[in-house]
Amino acid sequence: MKTLTRALAGETLPVPPIWMMRQAGRYLPEYKATRAEAGDFLSLCYNPDLATEVTLQPIRRFGFDAAILFADILLVPDALGADLWFVTGEGPRLSTITDAEGLAKLKGKDDIHDHLAPVYQTVRNLASSLPSETALIGFAGAPWTVATYMIAGRGTPDQAPAHGLKDGNREVFEALMDRITEATIEYLDMQVQAGAETVKLFDSWAGSLKGEDFQRYAVAPAKRIITELKRRHPSLPIIAFPREGGDGYVGFHAATGADCVAVDDSVSAEWAAAHVQVDGCVQGNLKSSHMVTGGQDLVDEVRRIREAFAKGPHIFNLGHGITPDANPDNVALMIETLRETVTA
Repeated sequence: MKTLTRALAGETLPVPPIWMMRQAGRYLPEYKATRAEAGDFLSLCYNPDLATEVTLQPIRRFGFDAAILFADILLVPDALGADLWFVTGEGPRLSTITDAEGLAKLKGKDDIHDHLAPVYQTVRNLASSLPSETALIGFAGAPWTVATYMIAGRGTPDQAPAHGLKDGNREVFEALMDRITEATIEYLDMQVQAGAETVKLFDSWAGSLKGEDFQRYAVAPAKRIITELKRRHPSLPIIAFPREGGDGYVGFHAATGADCVAVDDSVSAEWAAAHVQVDGCVQGNLKSSHMVTGGQDLVDEVRRIREAFAKGPHIFNLGHGITPDANPDNVALMIETLRETVTA
């Protein structure tokens, strides 16, 4: 059994498996070359040969224990019929959904697959070309996070437009959440059928949901997605990432059925071990800035985090995605430190 799969099954390993969010990306020169060949970001996502190549690049260079499909969380709204484009240096832009009329124009969950067929082909390519010891992770954005982009038409610092629709027109907001949830189930199901061995649900803006809203719009959709995927694929392990969930991390395994809860670096590894790892596998949570600064601080933090999580199932990762200004040499140092520390 692969090391990632063993950790997801609840096994405590002497050397935790390691992969890195956004490990295929702009910090690698080989990625930049492939991206230039594709022409633009969306063309790269929808080109199975090139998307396969960029997914494999960090595996060849670093020997991570898992590869994560190269795609984007906004491919689901794109497939649902929202207009999606990327502005260089600024990020994604979408046509906005703010009323019943806009909602009515969206496609149903069963009408997304032709648009997403290139993504499924990328998964099939990877399933047949990854090293035998390397696990393949599929993923999607969680409904709340995807909804924030669809409502605002872009990323926002506080997700205010989505909160505004949630509080001002609950019927439209919840109908949009339902549409995204249904599409996400079908999208992830197809990734698993194509060869993904586990899937991850990224709720990047979960931290802006407070109190009952966190339960209704972070926990409940995750539970719905996970329950249905496990009904279709009973042995499928699932990772959930309610980023900046704070106390909401506590009990998230049991509340949603997730096999592993990823934690960001706003909480300490020691706190997460005491309050989250007690319920199952935890993934995390080195600060991404260490991939820029490197040095002894990086070495010390890798050792501290590994030690904090050493008594339970753990997947080593960053607290969020690696940034474009990261130094690949620091990634290599992180992996070397993690694997040497345990055998020293």
